[in-house]
Amino acid sequence: MIVLKAERMFDGKSKSLTQNGVVIVQGSKIVDAGSNLTAPEGAQVIDLGDVTLSPGFMDAHTHLTLDYTGNFNERRLKELTTNVSEMAIEATVHARATVEAGFTTVRDVGSRFVGSREFVDVALRNSINKGFIVGPRMLVATKGIGATGGHFDPTSGFRDFLFGREPDTTEGIADGPDEIRKAVRFEVKNGADVIKAAVSGGVLSLADEVDTPQLTPAEMAALVDESHRLRKKVAVHCHGDQAAREAIEAGVDSIEHGSFMKPETLTLMKNKGTFLTPTLMAGEYIMAKIDHYPPALQAKAKAAFSARSEMFRNALKMGIKISFGTDAAVFPHGENAKEFALMVGLGMQPIEALRSATASTAELFGIAQKTGTLEKGKFADIIAMPGDPTADITATERVSFVMKEGKIIRNGPPTPQPAAALVEVPTLDVPVD
Repeated sequence: MIVLKAERMFDGKSKSLTQNGVVIVQGSKIVDAGSNLTAPEGAQVIDLGDVTLSPGFMDAHTHLTLDYTGNFNERRLKELTTNVSEMAIEATVHARATVEAGFTTVRDVGSRFVGSREFVDVALRNSINKGFIVGPRMLVATKGIGATGGHFDPTSGFRDFLFGREPDTTEGIADGPDEIRKAVRFEVKNGADVIKAAVSGGVLSLADEVDTPQLTPAEMAALVDESHRLRKKVAVHCHGDQAAREAIEAGVDSIEHGSFMKPETLTLMKNKGTFLTPTLMAGEYIMAKIDHYPPALQAKAKAAFSARSEMFRNALKMGIKISFGTDAAVFPHGENAKEFALMVGLGMQPIEALRSATASTAELFGIAQKTGTLEKGKFADIIAMPGDPTADITATERVSFVMKEGKIIRNGPPTPQPAAALVEVPTLDVPVD
């Protein structure tokens, strides 16, 4: 039995911190959590001092098997020349960096390698679950579903038939309701925990406009119906307003990004109870290194970035459900917590930002009965950060202790990353516009 003590505790759901926090852990579960609890006789007591205990953070939008940092064209060349098995080994470094940063659960929303049929995200999830490697609990989406020529089409931007054929449902590319259903079934068959689809254009794809719809309402309805029949939630990549409105009407569970959503669409979102995963970090990182992208992508990034702040503020005012998500891979893995300061900088209260990454995201994931709060019977996913994060939200970026399912992953400095994994990270200024 392990007893964790700290000056403060955030339980994942309350509107304030608890002073003199204590969490009692036995095996993989929490036995009790509260203020000034007495340690059971014989328990190992770890007094972490002037820190705040919290449930492990959750990130609803990651790509642990990918790395989109650095120069865009160099990354595309690497994708074509590097063995997928080597990329899988690199992903283990991303996984460790993520969990050591305090993110004990993530949703990995798309893992494809052009010309390859490997399910690297499934392999990574399973290897973590079996204890072969260290990483967060993962809910994976495999390849993601999209239209021919859309944001998820891995051959877009390359010359015709460079890879010998057009991608099909085995690579997540589907046209028409029946093909959409087939793609959903194929991904669930091969291990998907959640279904991800691209329903509008994207920033980092060369052959589409950022806000155009890419699925018809009939295709959207088929996507949601088939996924929900198989008891899988649906997350959709979506920047455009029309596509978002049609996706919300179809019953998707979360809108990822949502840059151009108008108040009318947000009102529909509020009424339907749809989650917003804003991924502010992605836009911030891209804008900090905008010259590293082709001109067409620069224009799309600037348009999405200029729209996202007003959208996010409107979502806050309307009380939209916010799930914490970052688009990790666009920026270096392990930097996820910088999203907190961006959310607070746009008007979110610090305690609500913390809740977005704990109880709220657990609700979206459908695992709130297992984790997301510090309560009896929940998994012992517990982190500690210095000081009081409600006074200085950047404390979330300096996690010093991580426990996942009762096992201490980190207590002190993080594991040094391999030299090849270290990249220059641009300074991110919290927006004040």
